[in-house]
Amino acid sequence: MSGLLALVDDVAAIAKVAAASVDDVIGQAAKAGSKAAGAVIDDAAVTPKYLHGFKAERELPVIWRITKGSLRNKLVYLLPVGLLLANFAPWAIPPLLMLGGAYLCFEGAEKVAHALGWGHGHEDYPDKEKVVEDPAQLEEKKAAGAIKTDFILSAEIMTIALSAIPESNFWMEAATLAAVAIMITVAVYGAVALIVKMDDVGLVMANRGRFGLTRSLGRGLVRGMPGFLKLLTIVGTAAMLWVGGSIIIHGLEQMGYAAPYKWIHEIAVTVGHAVPVQFQGAVEWITTAGFDGIFGLALGLVLIPIGEKIVTPIWRKVFHKAAV
Repeated sequence: MSGLLALVDDVAAIAKVAAASVDDVIGQAAKAGSKAAGAVIDDAAVTPKYLHGFKAERELPVIWRITKGSLRNKLVYLLPVGLLLANFAPWAIPPLLMLGGAYLCFEGAEKVAHALGWGHGHEDYPDKEKVVEDPAQLEEKKAAGAIKTDFILSAEIMTIALSAIPESNFWMEAATLAAVAIMITVAVYGAVALIVKMDDVGLVMANRGRFGLTRSLGRGLVRGMPGFLKLLTIVGTAAMLWVGGSIIIHGLEQMGYAAPYKWIHEIAVTVGHAVPVQFQGAVEWITTAGFDGIFGLALGLVLIPIGEKIVTPIWRKVFHKAAV
């Protein structure tokens, strides 16, 4: 009997350790995932555009297809590469992180420029196919395009998350990174599904609601969704510029070029001291984020000619040939 009780105690102890490890993984994943906020918001803002042109009943299946592609991108391709870098080439993570930050700055600045009527962004280019007649071909094309775009955004998310995970053993890092991948993918594409179907829900409420309030709410949802999507795009763009600029500034500091970081920090502290104590932390954060975003926008505007004239044409030629 004493042996059985000892065994039960051992099992209970192992269970407690396992539970603590799970808590650690979830906690670290939540913190690491929060660092990737800009790319996450952009992912949620970008994906709905790939669903234009589909019948309502095909929207959710296409989202599920993109979701599976996103999980494959993160878990099958990016997670092993990230772990290899973290364990065998950690020196490569900051430059890759800065590369991802530069891409965020480029994308955000390009959207700002496009909104102001400068250039065409990704919306049009000479070799772009204007019409795809077959619905099945359209679905295949748009889903593939969304998954390719997701790969880039997922690479940014996983790199940012990896840099935020505390140094630990291989399996803890793997579990945390996998948890980040799953949590972010579910959050992003769950939100996309809600956003895409919200106007359909509003239409049903407006047409079939039993009460006047229900019908009014439904009509409000239908009318409000275009504005909400526009707001989401603006928030996503701002978040990209903020996160991208912050990544570059912190990367420069790590490489010995600390002047931009110190300058922004000193300004934020000065502004923070100009308000009551209870608001200082928030004001310093907002000021820092604002200057990070301005820096990101300036860098992105510099990168636009390089991206549009050199990088993007090469990218399209490579992937267009691969698809043919």
